[in-house]
Amino acid sequence: MPKTYLCEARAVPKTSLSVAQDLGLPANERIGQKMLIGRREWFTLPELGVDVVAAKVDTGAYTSSLHAEEIQPFDQDGEPWVGFTTYSYHGVGIRCEAPLVQKKKIKSSNGNAKKRLIIKSRVQLIGGFEWEVLFSLADRSVMKCPLLIGRRALSGYFVVDTQVSYLFGKINRLTDKSQNQSP
Repeated sequence: MPKTYLCEARAVPKTSLSVAQDLGLPANERIGQKMLIGRREWFTLPELGVDVVAAKVDTGAYTSSLHAEEIQPFDQDGEPWVGFTTYSYHGVGIRCEAPLVQKKKIKSSNGNAKKRLIIKSRVQLIGGFEWEVLFSLADRSVMKCPLLIGRRALSGYFVVDTQVSYLFGKINRLTDKSQNQSP
């Protein structure tokens, strides 16, 4: 009789790849070459001046999304740009400007499709890994995390561990403020 593994909602001492190999199941060895990311992580948005922001990592969403208020498209040197206000983890309102990449109809988690403005900006994890991500600008004020990282941004870089959060470190590694200090 072949080996079997009982799945429990706890940390597994073996990697998925080694379990798949033990069981003779198909496995993708590229997984071992990707970084593990938790369901929530701390990010900075250096090009936008956002020092710390909590992000939900969501493989169910294709496009990443950033909380934005007072969204105002404008032209700068004949090119389309957009201005908006977002907030850091510390509750500080930050006025941002970025080139407008496109306008796209995006379906939200409640099923409503709406045309959104898309920008591109660099994001940085606590450990220093930095890459460019496309963000739709949306009102995420009722969400726990003002930043959502979708599967398009994760693709090629990460495998998501849904059991853990903040694998890359605590917020005080980014700023002098800790999670327990008020803004």
